[in-house]
Amino acid sequence: MRLALGQLTSGPEPAANLALVRERTREAAAGGARLVVFPEATMACFGIPLGPVAEPLDGPWAQGVREVAAECGIVVVAGMFTPAADGRVTNTLLATGPGVEAAYDKIHLYDAFGFAESATVAPGSEVVTIDVDGIRTGLATCYDVRFPELFRAHADAGAVLSLLPASWGAGPGKREQWELLVRARALDATLYVAAVDQADPETSDLPRSGKAPTGIGYSVLAGPDGTVRASAGAEPGVVFAEVDVAEVERVRKAIPVLGNRRLGGFAGAG
Repeated sequence: MRLALGQLTSGPEPAANLALVRERTREAAAGGARLVVFPEATMACFGIPLGPVAEPLDGPWAQGVREVAAECGIVVVAGMFTPAADGRVTNTLLATGPGVEAAYDKIHLYDAFGFAESATVAPGSEVVTIDVDGIRTGLATCYDVRFPELFRAHADAGAVLSLLPASWGAGPGKREQWELLVRARALDATLYVAAVDQADPETSDLPRSGKAPTGIGYSVLAGPDGTVRASAGAEPGVVFAEVDVAEVERVRKAIPVLGNRRLGGFAGAG
């Protein structure tokens, strides 16, 4: 399956960000992609009050994403914010397109490096997978990458690909951590990991927003053996890559870490 990593810099206005999604989805479809993945917080960037921009999954922003997915005939995955029952918001991935309609609420919240996501965002609790052209695909978001059990849960559910939209926080060593963690999660679960970050705002002459995680770029597709198959720079752009289900089967036969587990999980699954 051909997929596209839609690295972009979202701003505070959902309508303007939807226009970016529309433009990049058309570019992805023209390039033959069956799936395009956009970053966490595509709907609106971090560093602003999230409550006023949050919308339900049947609201106008999500509907706009559905319309462009239908127009282009490919699956679109993009980060948005939905209202939570306790007055906070939920950090949600919308996945929509031919044969796909699902949402994943970020489980692990970014209460680290001086930022407290949980102050305004309620955590999710459900592992979510989708099927794109018959390929089982897991959904994860940003800080989730530090928790290998989620990616193994994707594999246990039959996934050969995990999608990881992100809005990665900048700072010393953070790019190295990003790349290392993505590759490690691919190895942990012997699957592809498509990690799509917000572009570095400074490449678009936009300021960073205090401690808010607004992205560093360097989106990457890691293969099931942990090697990098495609990558982006710091600036906005679309990167195309291929996922080969047969390769996942070969790697899992050669390195059966899922079946060899003795602590947690379901030995022999995946």
